[in-house]
Amino acid sequence: MSVIFDINFKKSKRSSPDTDRGLFLKGSNGSAVILAHGMTGSPQEMKFLGTFLNQRGYSVICPRLANHGKPIEILKKTTWQEFYQSVRSAFLEMKAEHKFVFAAGLSMGALLTLLLADDFGDKLSAVSCLSPTLFYDGWNTPWYKCFLPLAFITPLKRFLYFKEEPPYGIKNEQIQRLMHRYYSNTGLHNSEHVARYGYPYFPVTLFYQLHLLVRHLSKRLPNINVPLQLIQARNDDITSVKNSQFIYDRVKSSDKELILLDNSYHVITADQEREKVAEKVDSFFKKIILQSAV
Repeated sequence: MSVIFDINFKKSKRSSPDTDRGLFLKGSNGSAVILAHGMTGSPQEMKFLGTFLNQRGYSVICPRLANHGKPIEILKKTTWQEFYQSVRSAFLEMKAEHKFVFAAGLSMGALLTLLLADDFGDKLSAVSCLSPTLFYDGWNTPWYKCFLPLAFITPLKRFLYFKEEPPYGIKNEQIQRLMHRYYSNTGLHNSEHVARYGYPYFPVTLFYQLHLLVRHLSKRLPNINVPLQLIQARNDDITSVKNSQFIYDRVKSSDKELILLDNSYHVITADQEREKVAEKVDSFFKKIILQSAV
């Protein structure tokens, strides 16, 4: 990642018109799954998993997190509480109509699903955390990330951005090339396609919000007692396996599992083992449903 300093006095280019609610697929088995995409991402990164689960009968909803798809000047002012509210509202909507409601999230989205578990307890049937992001300690994170805490306490955080660079959390070379083509031709203030593909730039203000979210969640982990699945790539380029282990060691859940992948990077819902990920999530949720019938 490279660092960008920018003070913008011009209006952003118009955002894409497809800033909809996200992904919603009606199911047939009486169960629902809430999917939460990552910070600066989009529901598109959860589409394969959502479609897979829907084909197995689940109703699936992946809300577009607050202000995602809007110009980056708007997104960068969003709080973690607003991100969580997007997921919380989706849960309440699904819980009103389904006996079993599960949640699965990617990266920061994984942390938001853990907040659901803390908030609603056993009203949430189970959680699957995919590449949870507590610490940026993967092999492709820049050395200067250690200076982020200094930026957090100064006004500088409002003007600093990290620009994402290869491999973009993806090991699959074909997808990586497509992402590189898009990211290379997208400027900081061009939000024309971000609703679909996500943002090539990470505002430091959002890293600060993630920092606050992690600080809050870390205190709540010992209260979480829902069935929990963690899936992460051994070679995650953004966050190491220590992130999943940190959560696994601290939650109260007696029913928990940690699955490690050998042929993916960070965005495991779209990478080379996405089908394996989807099958593992489905199997874990299906086990919970079968256990309740005994």
